[in-house]
Amino acid sequence: MRINTMIKKAALAICLVGASTLATADEYHIGVTVPSADHGWTAGLLWWAQRATADLAEKYPEVTFTVLAADSGTSQVADVEDLMVRNIDALVILPHNPATLQRVITEAYEEGIYTVVVDRELEEPAQDVFMAGNNPGLGEVAARYMAEELGGQGDILVLEGPSIPINSQRVDAFNRVMEDYPGINILASQNTDWNPQRALSVTEDLLGRFQHVDAIWAGDDDVLMAAMRAIAENQRDEIQLVVGGGGSQEVIDLIRNDHPMVKGTVTYPPNMVASAIALAVHGVKGEHLGDMYHGVPSRIILAADLITADNVEQFYEPDAAY
Repeated sequence: MRINTMIKKAALAICLVGASTLATADEYHIGVTVPSADHGWTAGLLWWAQRATADLAEKYPEVTFTVLAADSGTSQVADVEDLMVRNIDALVILPHNPATLQRVITEAYEEGIYTVVVDRELEEPAQDVFMAGNNPGLGEVAARYMAEELGGQGDILVLEGPSIPINSQRVDAFNRVMEDYPGINILASQNTDWNPQRALSVTEDLLGRFQHVDAIWAGDDDVLMAAMRAIAENQRDEIQLVVGGGGSQEVIDLIRNDHPMVKGTVTYPPNMVASAIALAVHGVKGEHLGDMYHGVPSRIILAADLITADNVEQFYEPDAAY
């Protein structure tokens, strides 16, 4: 009986070795799809997706990647369907429009494809992991920084994004913080669609309406750059502070070079897609993250970090598209 037990143990050991060998031989295909570069931030997404897949392919030779960029929700649906035909094991997607992508993402998820949704949340969750920046945090951090820099006193303009939940989360949080500073007067809060040309026009109009402005909050760094152009063209030397959002390298470079007005921005990093891709590698392979005792978290909200001269070098990536 003891001999039989030893034989069984030996057989089990052989099976385990064989299983381990097969596991290390597994190959994985991860599909990545993001909106095309119609904005500085989305250009950054594609740059980081390509950077991350190149780095990870070198580190994990058993994993291959396909990266696609779509110029509309409809074309992104087609991209996801194409990736599914290519038998991907994992999908990393920043949906062009969550409503348009809901059905096809749900189909991929229900077929057992490990799914990571980035930034724009589905109305009906259909993913293993959701990863995003902290939109309320972006508004809160920007407001607190501006109020303190202005000593709790001043007239400010707010350049909003389009009428979508992400913008509302940022602006509502900004306004809640400013309620703690009665000396701060928000002169106007206006939609720019996060479009530089529209932002330039809106800022010029607001500067024409208000003869004294102490500071401007642009919840987007591309909008900040447009506002800076309007300030220069209108020779508004009284403006003390312009704060953005996103963490573009262009704005980071202004902070690095001690610009008199652009002293801070708040992160909403496009490299979140790179982290999502790295996370998908571990998730599809059934691995833990680092020394965690659990599997990959199902929901990750990244910090909204204030970038100033004190820490700007940590965020400087001169080759990045954003």
